[in-house]
Amino acid sequence: MIKVIVLLSIFILSIFARENPFFSTGDEVMPITSNANMMLEPLQRATITLPSTARTIQSVTIKYKNLDGSEESKSINLDNSVDWHLPIFISQSYAQVTPRKNPSTSSKTLKRSSSYKKIISHKSISFYENKRALKIFTHDKLIRNFMLVNPHRVVMDFKYDDEMKALTKKIDTTSIYKKIRIGNHKGYYRIVIELDGPYTYKLSNIKNGYMIKLH
Repeated sequence: MIKVIVLLSIFILSIFARENPFFSTGDEVMPITSNANMMLEPLQRATITLPSTARTIQSVTIKYKNLDGSEESKSINLDNSVDWHLPIFISQSYAQVTPRKNPSTSSKTLKRSSSYKKIISHKSISFYENKRALKIFTHDKLIRNFMLVNPHRVVMDFKYDDEMKALTKKIDTTSIYKKIRIGNHKGYYRIVIELDGPYTYKLSNIKNGYMIKLH
């Protein structure tokens, strides 16, 4: 009889020793260290701005916290070009789907948006911009070109036997090209194109002039 009572006591103690006797010993309960994280504002949209030296975005890494308080991170490789003038958005909301436009209307809009805008015309030289491209129309011969820094600016010297009136022109604040200066020198005139940040540039010949492309 005593043996039966001892065995029965051991069985009862083993049941109450479990946190929940109705789950098998193999079941796991998800640990939650605190309810504080549940009270945080849901992510809608955040932004990050890159420095003016950025040209490509290699990857994006997100660091997050698990329910048990441990921290991990997850990355995605991109390797895309990036415009540092525009912020990068981090969002968890679905973007609104834009209704499909008439193809003919879209092509007309694209054509207008990609056209060059005249920013300066002075004697024998004119400047037309389109984002990072700058067309310079002139029949004057280019002698040399180079770049200076602090601030970054492209310098171009053109052969000119006559006198060129000096000019300083500030460009629209939305333009990459912030200011263009024209100065007169003996036998040539100098164009100084001030930029809004650090770039490299490529100069090429086009019909009736030259083109600068910034990178």
